[in-house]
Amino acid sequence: MADRIRAHVFVTGTVQGVYYRANTRDTAREKGIDGWVRNLEDGRVEAIFEGPEDAVESMIEWCHTGSPAAEVEDVDAEFEKPQGEDGFEVRY
Repeated sequence: MADRIRAHVFVTGTVQGVYYRANTRDTAREKGIDGWVRNLEDGRVEAIFEGPEDAVESMIEWCHTGSPAAEVEDVDAEFEKPQGEDGFEVRY
């Protein structure tokens, strides 16, 4: 896991009810990123991205636009120690 990084991401804006989670899942899988995404009660979306540094950085950049119907206001990413996520899923 030495070549993997982990980002804990919070996305603010109009990001619920606009297929943001489904688009995040599909994009992460295309990029070979492991982790998960879920809605929070305060209207934000939370995600964990684990994988090669360039892929995770690319995924964080993608979050600034997200799904076509989303209106992203802010993306906050904190880097953590990788925990061995396997696959990518939408959590509820």
